[in-house]
Amino acid sequence: MKRVILMSLLGLICFTSVNAQTKKVVKPTKATVEVLYFHSKQRCPTCIAVGTYSKEVVDKDFAAQVKSGAVKFKEIDISTPQGETLADKYHVTWSSLYVNRWQNGKEVRNDMTNFGFENARTNTPAFKSGLKNKISKLLK
Repeated sequence: MKRVILMSLLGLICFTSVNAQTKKVVKPTKATVEVLYFHSKQRCPTCIAVGTYSKEVVDKDFAAQVKSGAVKFKEIDISTPQGETLADKYHVTWSSLYVNRWQNGKEVRNDMTNFGFENARTNTPAFKSGLKNKISKLLK
């Protein structure tokens, strides 16, 4: 009887140590890109251009990725309670543009506000091209 208990206990210890040494392989998830356009109720023409052209680039140039969920566009009104909460998270107090990469639960933020305000209205092709390049780079 003692021998049976001893063998069972020894087998349990061996089984436990083998399981403890087995490493769990976690597959990395694909990156997703999130384009966040923050604004308030009143917007100047440049603010409107940043939002309009950002959405246009996402919808036209990344239609397949939007459909698959790899690229998302979010327009956030910071004057609403939900928008205010998100604006606080990003330390946003006025119109802003962020292009963020999410992978494995981690976010890498890219503040493109200055770029957007410098180009969206006065150099629209450069704005669209720059935004498209940034999104493409972050998808890799």
